[in-house]
Amino acid sequence: MAFDYKKEYKEFYLPKSKPEIVTVPPMVFVAVRGSGDPNEEDGEYKKAIEVLYGISYTLKMSKKTDHRIEGWFDYVVPPLEGFWKQEGTVGIDYSRKSDLKWTAVIRLPEFVTKADFDWAVEQASAKKKLDCSKAEYLTYEEGLCVQCMHIGSYDDEPATVELIDGYAQEMGFDTDITDERPHHEIYLSDPRRTAPEKLKTVIRHPVRKRT
Repeated sequence: MAFDYKKEYKEFYLPKSKPEIVTVPPMVFVAVRGSGDPNEEDGEYKKAIEVLYGISYTLKMSKKTDHRIEGWFDYVVPPLEGFWKQEGTVGIDYSRKSDLKWTAVIRLPEFVTKADFDWAVEQASAKKKLDCSKAEYLTYEEGLCVQCMHIGSYDDEPATVELIDGYAQEMGFDTDITDERPHHEIYLSDPRRTAPEKLKTVIRHPVRKRT
């Protein structure tokens, strides 16, 4: 059976609807950075998603090619994630989506090296006709965070953000959103096939212990 990161690491991908404090270890991602409204048709964000999935599935299917990745095992491609920020705003102002700066990512298995990543970029560029020039091999350690499952429309996320930030305060933590530690979302539902009120999104904010 294929290894499923969501099921094996439920503490990071399947939190409850009640806020909790969690320490997130270093992870490796394929990443694309950009800016602008993610809902824009044929916009920069949607093109970035195509690149992320193109590279991710190239690595997953590498077993069927001449490229052998040491330690490869069958796995479910992890969910799409996003790190979001805005100039002059702590957190996200959902009324100004055109001002968003984002880093869209998909987690990579631990066995994927930079050399394997470079191979996948080359393959996806040639065979899938994708411009993968902005793709990055990104190692990121998120550390101490507060998180919660948000169920509903993306536009209704501010209520959940208020909930997790309030919980962190009650537990003796301060929200620690910076350029290096941005607002984080993990998308567990496909918005093309899921009603807005049923969308599941993990919302995570970095925190620090209050001194």
